Amino acid sequence: MGLWQTLDPALVVLYRVTGHPVADFFLGTMLVAFLTVVVGEFTASIVYRLNDRHLKTLNARMVQMHNRSLQALREGEKERYKSANREANDAFGRVFFNAVALSAAYLWPCFFVLGWMQLRFMGINIPVPYTGLAANYVVVFLVCYVLGRMLFNVLRPRLPYFSGVQKLLDEQNRAAQGLDSFVH
Repeated sequence: MGLWQTLDPALVVLYRVTGHPVADFFLGTMLVAFLTVVVGEFTASIVYRLNDRHLKTLNARMVQMHNRSLQALREGEKERYKSANREANDAFGRVFFNAVALSAAYLWPCFFVLGWMQLRFMGINIPVPYTGLAANYVVVFLVCYVLGRMLFNVLRPRLPYFSGVQKLLDEQNRAAQGLDSFVH
């Protein structure tokens, strides 16, 4: 049995809640999008927890070298500034690309769901009132995904497992606030 045949019975049930095809399409897509957000968040939390020490080290190095470079700039030591700034930029690049890689953990379920939706909803267009335009399943899914992400961000601190994840994220944000700024 293939992936799509395995996923189909589990996902299609979400599209049969009200018995009204249009309402079921939108409600089902919202439920699938929210499920996609939850699976992505769970995956990202595992990746984050596995790499927590490494990410903290990278962030601490970035803050340290940034602050060191600004201190050298304040003291007028151009060579020390250039050296520390080069290391700060390297550390920032590492933090940035780790964040990009981590974002893949959030998004991978979208591609599976969109692949399944293509089999079910390809060629179906939903008219957008008063515009003369129509939206396909991808557009509807993306709108629902954004709404689902917004809802999840509100719920995360209140959900048992994810409240702990929220504390880790808050801790990381507080650590990044240790960056100095250059003021004369």
